[in-house]
Amino acid sequence: MKLWIFLFILLSALEIGVFLLAGKLMGVIPTVLLIIVTGMAGAFFTKKQGLNVFYQLQAQIQNGEPPGMAILDGVCVLIGGILLISPGFITDFMGLLLLIPFIRKFIRPSMIKIIKNWVNRKQVYIYR
Repeated sequence: MKLWIFLFILLSALEIGVFLLAGKLMGVIPTVLLIIVTGMAGAFFTKKQGLNVFYQLQAQIQNGEPPGMAILDGVCVLIGGILLISPGFITDFMGLLLLIPFIRKFIRPSMIKIIKNWVNRKQVYIYR
């Protein structure tokens, strides 16, 4: 938990530094407009990718397949959307990566490993 708090504070400090640098290079108004535009674009792309994941989930269920990968993609899209909508250039970049299907292929194995680790530590229980 202490690591997450530290990372949150570090990310916030880095975002402020990038805001100051962008404001110095581009000016205040273009920086604010860029933040607004990336937030709106983030909402658009999140909706588009979210619908794609929803259709993938539906198709897997209709075919009798377990929808595990679609659920992991959905989690990536949700986190990516939150990062894109939140103000900040670093979080926008991280959020954009999570919305790209090709990149999610490489993130899924790490997510599976984390979930298995939680289950093995009995931090998460799976009920059938």
